[in-house]
Amino acid sequence: MSSNRFERVAVVLNPHAGGGLALREWPRLEAALLVRGLKFDLIQADTGAEALRRVQALPATVPVVAVGGDGTVSALLPAVVGTDRPLAIVPLGTGNDFAGMIGLRPGQFQDAAGLLDVLPRQVDALEVTVTEGERTGKRTVLLNGLGMGFDAQVTLNMARAPARLPGLARYGWAALVTLRELKMATVSVVVDGREFYHGRSALVAVMNGTRYGGGFQISPRSDVQDGEANVLASGPLIPPRLLLLMVSVLRGRHLGQEGVHHASGRWITVRWDEPTPLHLDGDLHGLVREVQVRVLPGAVTLLNAP
Repeated sequence: MSSNRFERVAVVLNPHAGGGLALREWPRLEAALLVRGLKFDLIQADTGAEALRRVQALPATVPVVAVGGDGTVSALLPAVVGTDRPLAIVPLGTGNDFAGMIGLRPGQFQDAAGLLDVLPRQVDALEVTVTEGERTGKRTVLLNGLGMGFDAQVTLNMARAPARLPGLARYGWAALVTLRELKMATVSVVVDGREFYHGRSALVAVMNGTRYGGGFQISPRSDVQDGEANVLASGPLIPPRLLLLMVSVLRGRHLGQEGVHHASGRWITVRWDEPTPLHLDGDLHGLVREVQVRVLPGAVTLLNAP
């Protein structure tokens, strides 16, 4: 069967994604693409910046297929947002949270190739600007979401987790380590011009997608086509209470619980009273005191979303 929607696509392979899983599985994905008669150019880059540079050198009509995890997708977004370039995702990273939310699973290569033929849909993105912190002025576009405080510290500790653990287990291991070192600060969260939460907090998440950490359903009400971000902030939880909360987050049953605050909107400002770790789509971005988030409605043309 041959695809006639696109003359050619760019396949961007992150050889480090999933601890080398993407590179090991490439022959199977290549076979699935060839079976469909799809012409492609393989871009294998060690860094997201190099992959982005090579994609941006292509005509804007050439679709990009991101083979890796959430970080691989995020690195390519500047070549997609605000252009007519379509994006497809083949999840072979550690967490694959955005892909998992839209129904994509690792290893389903025939399905991934076939879905390049379906009609695309427009999904929202988040534009995040660090307004005070280690990377003041840094602007990043995300598909999934960001976490500050406990979330980001867990991401930092995931590097210490045993390599044999899969994504969700690695997150759980790192969460337990982080609980032992838990620190809280005072935060102010403003949503669409109104202060939504002020007080001591263990974590704040601003989400376009529903999940992070390899499957934690942190924002079960998120909709990537509603033009809004969902914001969650914890109160001043002691470690045992925070642990119970994370168990509830696994199934998305935490909304409405004591100490859980949530809202939605298009413009969000998060300001801490002391430097706090930040992660963007699972990638650490240092210590910050303030970030601003703006929703970009329908900014990404997504191809292979079932």
